[in-house]
Amino acid sequence: MSDLLRAPAETKYAEELDWLESIDDSPKPFSWRLSPKMVRLFILGSERSDGLDREISQKWFGDRSFVERSIVTLASDRGLLLIGDPGTGKSWLAELLSAAISRNSTLVVQGTAGTTEDHIKYSWNVSMVIAKGQSRESMIPSPIMTAMEAGVIGRFEELTRSTSDVQDALISILSEKYISVPELESGGSDNIVFAKPGFSIIATANSRDRGVNDLSSALKRRFNFVRIPVVTNKKSEAEIVRFRTEELLRRHSIDLDVPPTLLDVLLQSFADLRASAAAAGSDDEKLESALSTAEQIGVLEDAVLHSNFFGERALTARTLASSLVGSLTRREPEDLAILNKYLHGVVEPRSKEEGGSWPEFLEGGRDAIATLS
Repeated sequence: MSDLLRAPAETKYAEELDWLESIDDSPKPFSWRLSPKMVRLFILGSERSDGLDREISQKWFGDRSFVERSIVTLASDRGLLLIGDPGTGKSWLAELLSAAISRNSTLVVQGTAGTTEDHIKYSWNVSMVIAKGQSRESMIPSPIMTAMEAGVIGRFEELTRSTSDVQDALISILSEKYISVPELESGGSDNIVFAKPGFSIIATANSRDRGVNDLSSALKRRFNFVRIPVVTNKKSEAEIVRFRTEELLRRHSIDLDVPPTLLDVLLQSFADLRASAAAAGSDDEKLESALSTAEQIGVLEDAVLHSNFFGERALTARTLASSLVGSLTRREPEDLAILNKYLHGVVEPRSKEEGGSWPEFLEGGRDAIATLS
């Protein structure tokens, strides 16, 4: 695993999954590797009341009801659609579910404007077709078709970014549970690929993409929707940010401390900016950033790496402020004006009243804005 830039969840947590599978004596739907209870435990982590001989780490932070509803959906014959704002952990939850249920989270189709039916059904190996003609051997199955044949979970990222033709093709797969291959001779089963028990699809959709390629009513009926909200609870958000940052430090073998006071400054800054965005009268008065937990993690990772490589190997409020300004400035001069207003209207009074890390954070933010202006 050490020679992979980013190992999939089933590889990264292989030891945990092996152990859970060895002690799992509960009923399992279809070809699932773990029972629903163990899938939930793998994702949300163990508690003392579970009475396990080892601790299972928490990997996704959110309401347990979202995880339970997702698991129940996948145990039925309906697809699962995880929908929410950017950075709410939809893709990570989909990966964890696939890893726990199928031990394979890599059967993924990425939805874009260029995604075609071939990407969710099949294509052809042209050289083999020329040499031997069209056959099952010369067919290149899509990740979705591979999942159907193996009876495992297939994933479709950013469903609403794909065109209506692709979405219509998905309706057939979810309804009929097979894919026809009209290029092959009929009269047998070679021209139809049937889904085996255990096959399902986890799709994700960005709620901010509404209106790009809206889902049809027919496709909506084939999915159970689980809406993942933005994490606004400071304690939960702090756990997520700390969890991801510790992963970064381990991956880069960085020995650098993140002071709790600076984590509080980061959390409070994002809370302030979200409140400002909610009160804004128009989009021009809002940062283009979604101010998600994922972007908060990105700000902290940027600051940690900068401190490690170019700083004094200690995270400072100045570096954190510089990272925040640099990461959240998408439009110039609009975003810079919004951040400057925040520094003068919120951070400056707070630095005078509370002191601590805020004065240095204010100074670092001002310098970063001056550099970008």
